[in-house]
Amino acid sequence: MAIRSFFSAPVRSARTSDLIRRILIGFLIATVFLAGIQLRRWIGDTTRHVRYQHDIVNGFYWGSEVLKEARRLSPDERSANSWTGFCRGYFALYDRVKDKAYEQEYGLDYAPLRLLAMAIWAKQVRDGFPWVDNDHPKLVNPLLKINFICELVSALAIFLLVRECLQRSRPTQSSLMNRLPQQHRGWICGLAAASAAWLEPSMILDAHGWPQWDVWILPFYLFAAFAALKDRWFWCGCLLAVGAMFKGQLLFVAPFFVFWPLWQKGWLPTLRVLAGFVATTAFIVSPWLLRTPAAWAVLAAFAVITALFVVRLKLTNQGASVAGIIGCAVFVIGAFTGGSFAWLQVGFIYGTEHYPYLFISSCYNLPSLLSQIGWSLKDPFLSVHFGSLPLHITLQWTLRLLYLVALALCARGLARHLRDRDPRALIAIAAPWLLMFALLGQMHERYLMWGAVVSAVALGVSVRLSIIHFILSAASTAMIVHVMLTDKKLEATLPTIDVLKHIRPYGSIVVLTCVAVYLWETISTRIPAFRRGDVRSGATPSLSLGPEPEEA
Repeated sequence: MAIRSFFSAPVRSARTSDLIRRILIGFLIATVFLAGIQLRRWIGDTTRHVRYQHDIVNGFYWGSEVLKEARRLSPDERSANSWTGFCRGYFALYDRVKDKAYEQEYGLDYAPLRLLAMAIWAKQVRDGFPWVDNDHPKLVNPLLKINFICELVSALAIFLLVRECLQRSRPTQSSLMNRLPQQHRGWICGLAAASAAWLEPSMILDAHGWPQWDVWILPFYLFAAFAALKDRWFWCGCLLAVGAMFKGQLLFVAPFFVFWPLWQKGWLPTLRVLAGFVATTAFIVSPWLLRTPAAWAVLAAFAVITALFVVRLKLTNQGASVAGIIGCAVFVIGAFTGGSFAWLQVGFIYGTEHYPYLFISSCYNLPSLLSQIGWSLKDPFLSVHFGSLPLHITLQWTLRLLYLVALALCARGLARHLRDRDPRALIAIAAPWLLMFALLGQMHERYLMWGAVVSAVALGVSVRLSIIHFILSAASTAMIVHVMLTDKKLEATLPTIDVLKHIRPYGSIVVLTCVAVYLWETISTRIPAFRRGDVRSGATPSLSLGPEPEEA
């Protein structure tokens, strides 16, 4: 008995230690979660006197316009208040806005799913408070709860991304992180990155202090990247399409997922991404494109023929192939049967032309610096003559081409890092959002928030890159604070506004430097012999006094 107790004691001790460790980790996660909730409440209460009401009012106005259109198209009040009448008004609003616009000034720049969310919110408010004025919307909490859920899901997605990349990666370049056991490094760094994202001040300020709805697209991008890492390319395209239907800015970084498999010499994954994107987009906008029973009948017949043809040919990924072909058919049938593309013109294209300026409000980026020396968005940057045909390339298109090249380089760097099992693949996933804000014109100050949140993955790579993440977070927060304070211009905040105004050029240089470091880490290579923390393989030296390695 004594001998048995002696050998069982270490086992019990190990189990007890493991239990205590799990309890402490659970307590830490709960503490961070509750701290994030409390921080959101505090920011919501503290910023009430400087809250940026324009976006709340605008969202409620267009949601109310859907209800107004439903009443106009319905025979009676009861039908207008039904969900059938609601859908009737929702699907008709884009066409009415386009038809009544003066010189293509639509005012509405909401993508379809974002308009749907605002319309449902307006209907909920109107049902409870029918007397509410458009300028004083009530019950904003439903939208703030959506923000909260998206923030929480984004933190979860960052945890999964970091853990997935570190589990398949070699040791990092950071000696501090290499001290963590390899089997635990993934979830430890993942929790650190998720905590940084959950407590990201610019995201909380944007979602609960402003408030805006920019955070809605973050989960779709992050889980699209996670799906791509898992070789679920079709679902990656589906997630990108749904996210873009909430906010079109996601389309700026979507080509990254097309370049990514191309650099891995994979044409089929690229086609699956496009198939998922086209099929999901077609499914969402089909009520606008297929407006007649004949159009739906043609689509049904084409779908059956396509499915039989694909099955007969025994193609790989038959579901993705069928979905992609049918998605393309929806657009073609809609174009030939009188379908409406007003959702595209109003919800997406108009947004790219609505603000013809190098930057909006207070931005720390390259266009902001260019404006300091007299450049404007439409200035000709390069003039080329093809015989008698002149071609003028504006600064706007020059910046777009520069960004597209940088995006392709990011995808190339990511493909190489994944091949080399380098954790810097995480930096490559974050880089597109940072490059978008740093290089493109017509950026709002809030748009760095996406890069600030996603760059939290740097906590799984190195301490140096983690410090840069916190610098980007501070810059993003400063820009949002500047706009919110400028909108109200309270006497107590005038000195702060003046300081933030004068540091804008220096802030631009700092942000561009940080983005350049991330881009360099994305595209650079290191010779394996000089990588710190790598384990050298091979036979022992000829003069070694150690034992000979055993043969396998």
